[in-house]
Amino acid sequence: MRRHRRRNRPRNWGVIVVFVSLVGLSWWPSVALAAPTAASTTTLPDWPELFLTQIVDGGLANPTFVTHAGDGSDRLFITEKQGRILIVEDGQLLATPFLDISDRTADYSECGLLSVIFPADYAEQGYFLVYYNYDVGALGDLVPPERPDIPNDGCDTVVARFRVTDDPNVADPDSEERLLTQNQPYGNHDGGQMAYGPDGYVYIGLGDGGSGGDPHNLAQDPAILLGKMLRLDIGATGPYTVPADNPFVGQDEFRPEIWAVGLRNPWRFSFDRGAGDLFIADVGQSNREEIDVQPASSTGGENYGWNIMEGLHCYPAIVACDTDGYTLPVLEYGRTEGQAVTGGYVYRGPTYPRMAGVYFFGDYVNGRIWGLRRDGADWVSQLLLETGWAGRLASFGEDEAGEIYVVDLNGALYRLGDTLQVADLPARAFLPLMVKSP
Repeated sequence: MRRHRRRNRPRNWGVIVVFVSLVGLSWWPSVALAAPTAASTTTLPDWPELFLTQIVDGGLANPTFVTHAGDGSDRLFITEKQGRILIVEDGQLLATPFLDISDRTADYSECGLLSVIFPADYAEQGYFLVYYNYDVGALGDLVPPERPDIPNDGCDTVVARFRVTDDPNVADPDSEERLLTQNQPYGNHDGGQMAYGPDGYVYIGLGDGGSGGDPHNLAQDPAILLGKMLRLDIGATGPYTVPADNPFVGQDEFRPEIWAVGLRNPWRFSFDRGAGDLFIADVGQSNREEIDVQPASSTGGENYGWNIMEGLHCYPAIVACDTDGYTLPVLEYGRTEGQAVTGGYVYRGPTYPRMAGVYFFGDYVNGRIWGLRRDGADWVSQLLLETGWAGRLASFGEDEAGEIYVVDLNGALYRLGDTLQVADLPARAFLPLMVKSP
């Protein structure tokens, strides 16, 4: 398959404070960053000193994601792996689920109800989108494999539209309209993230279908959606349509839904609500975890390299490869630092000035949280928090104001904060401005 070069386009809750150990301000030398392109001429604020404030402790079963509806209610919506969505309102976890589709959700291995998103006009339209894995073992297949050599042992992926009832805290499980279904060869590497982009389109991250090493080369197959980032136009009614400016529209060998290729398992990705850049955390295979950044000016078509590359390195490492034409990560880290990256968000909230413009991400296996930001034309990273969680840092999320939350798979929800707040600054202090990235 040919490789694709990137093109550019003009385009007060009661809380419990949880103590965690803070890491010193020395640079973390084992993080690999993309090669510098120019000397830094900027002066950056100090890195934040992070802490976690517990919001929910108990009542959640294997939470996987948290988000908001953007409807002015300040509610948080938390997905559970087994197939429920719960609401936190005024600091309280509501007993009645917002949505319960556990009767159709597969929750083994990496399958489950993995994310929910709300359109900008949710308050008027009342529909929302859910990404979940269908229980094919109990209910039968939704869609067959695209090729005869691809197994059919996984849990089919479904992107579905649901609608809220007259009660704003309860949705109708029978309102489901399945918009996208995708066979999963195995039970892992299901992806699971959706997000509305600054352009209003829906971006969907699909993993490579699982097993190990992408044995069927699906991430590089242009005719299959697995191992890709998709970009779809989804409205209140009808099927999805493909935006006319998707990069592969009109190319017969490609599925037109594809926005970018060469991803292993983009479990979590997000858009910077300030600059519009897309941050993709792609979980690695044997050696490297990576963060890819797609600038807001991108017109799509990036090839992030999997399974030819893992991070900045050829895969497998003993084989030489031609890196020309691939979009390399801005950051990678190895197995001594973590084993499964969990993507987060760029902080654009009003409370913590030192967090402004920093992309926060973590590692599922050891619970570490890092910050990543630009320093001129370069990227710099810092290990900021040791939560001590093992196999628990499932996801990050944002509320309407831009505050960042951390999801503990053991059943808790935390808000991320810094010891320095805006309220601590002198009245005439200057705060960081929200600017477009280079």
